[in-house]
Amino acid sequence: MEAITFSPAQVHVLNLVSHIKSSFGLDKLREQLAAFYAKQVDEEMDTLWENGQFDEKRMQELRGSHFRTPYKK
Repeated sequence: MEAITFSPAQVHVLNLVSHIKSSFGLDKLREQLAAFYAKQVDEEMDTLWENGQFDEKRMQELRGSHFRTPYKK
């Protein structure tokens, strides 16, 4: 069996979450993680907009699009 090697970031997160003792704490962590990733997406979109890689025209083209993976029945 191959040993799993965690990155320093993964070890840090595991050490932090080991202190969560309640569902309230878990909910707060989820909120913080969602806010963190939402901020990253906003910053990336701002960069794309400023560089002209994304604009109002492209946004209108994507409106109503569905990019879900089709599942075979």
